[in-house]
Amino acid sequence: MKKTFKIKQEKLKEERAVDAIKNELRKYIKREKKKNLPNKKTMYWDFDCKFGKSSEFALDCDFDHIISELSNVVLAGWEECYIEIIAKAVDKPLKEESVEE
Repeated sequence: MKKTFKIKQEKLKEERAVDAIKNELRKYIKREKKKNLPNKKTMYWDFDCKFGKSSEFALDCDFDHIISELSNVVLAGWEECYIEIIAKAVDKPLKEESVEE
């Protein structure tokens, strides 16, 4: 998902627009996690995220950071924001077994 969201809209207050954006992002993540993995036992879905005022100024971050920063967007007075979320299948980290001698 690569999308520019409008914060200031005619029909919605800014706080409600931000809530709608958060809801859409959570629904997208949930939908992506339901997709089939190449190997369910050794892989999981991870997301590469970017967030900023526009696509040129977007910085890499994690999904939780996007959700928390969206609340600050209204205070900063942004009219729109750019969010990019790319799903990728990643191998699970191996558990290290403790060797007792």
